[in-house]
Amino acid sequence: MAGRRARRTRDEGVTAVEFIGWVPLLILVALAAIQLGVVGYAAQQAGSAARAAARTAAQEDIEDEYESAGRAAVSEWLSVSIEAQALCGDEATVTARVAIPSVLPFMDAFGDASRTVTMPCD
Repeated sequence: MAGRRARRTRDEGVTAVEFIGWVPLLILVALAAIQLGVVGYAAQQAGSAARAAARTAAQEDIEDEYESAGRAAVSEWLSVSIEAQALCGDEATVTARVAIPSVLPFMDAFGDASRTVTMPCD
């Protein structure tokens, strides 16, 4: 009986120490999963911005407002750049680039999510 008590008291706290060792890895995996979601969200927002800008650029009476329409389609916390390759002739082509923000503390360069949309002009 004395042997069991001695062993039990020496093992107390081992699980807590092992858990503390795993916590940084679990946090890193969680941040990587969140980063993957942010990348997908940025790509979706780039598509929304490009569609809104191209839709506006395809309308002759408001074609010069394409950039503000594209920016309005994107969440405010994202950085977006919108450029038109062609305004109304037969069709309007617009490219939107959204900078992908970093959630991971040691990685910054995720680049941009870019989408190009072409719409027929009115």
